[in-house]
Formats: sequence, C-alpha cells, structure tokens
Amino acid sequence: MSHTSLLRRPAAAPLASLAVLGAGAAYLWGTDPHRPGQWLPRCPFNWLTGLDCPACGGTRMAYDILHGDFVAAFHDNAALLLLGLPLALFLYGRWVTEGLRGRKYHPVIGIPGRAVIVGVALTWTIVRNAVM
Repeated sequence: MSHTSLLRRPAAAPLASLAVLGAGAAYLWGTDPHRPGQWLPRCPFNWLTGLDCPACGGTRMAYDILHGDFVAAFHDNAALLLLGLPLALFLYGRWVTEGLRGRKYHPVIGIPGRAVIVGVALTWTIVRNAVM
C-alpha cells in the first residue's frame, strides 16, 4: 500500500488529529494559562471588546482538566465543560470510529441544532458577562 493511499483512508485524518491534540495537550500541560506571561493566544473577541466570548476560559479549562481539577475547569467555563466538551467528544468519537471502520464521517447538524447551539452560546455570553 502506497503512502498516498494511506493518507486517503478514512481513519487517517481523525488519527492525525489525535496526534496534534496530544502535542497540544503536552504543551498545555507545562504552560499554566492562569499565570500571566505564558505563550498562549488571547481571545480576539475579548481583546476587541473586553467581554468574554462563549469559549473564553476554554484553554484554562483544558489545563485544569489535564491536571484533574474539575472544579476549576467548571469555574473557567461551565457551559463549555458541560455542553460543548461532551458534544465534541461524541462527534470526535464517531469520526474516529467510522474512520476505523473504513467509512467517511461527515456530521450534519441541522438548522434546529445550529439554532440551539447559537442560542446557548449567546445566552452563555450574556449571562457570564452580566454576572461575572
């Protein structure tokens, strides 16, 4: 089997992304985003407006999860932890599973699903900026 045909296999992209996620997790493990001066990107929405976007705190949340501090992860971004992470893990798991079975997986989130995601994101943005 040639290298070209290996790269076209349905499992190649999800498995390659797993390697990239692992490298990112390894970097984040030793880079505490709670401390200033770390080499991590700043949220462009927060930089422009001074407000937290729906994903603000996601890097800190990931750091806390990697270190087993789920209370701090909840504090950093509760909506992303409770809603976004399970959805992402489900979709990623389906992508890997289907890829390993030799099938391509293209998740389809219909208009009602997109409306729910946008509604939750907007509500979370308003609530976290009004309360916190």
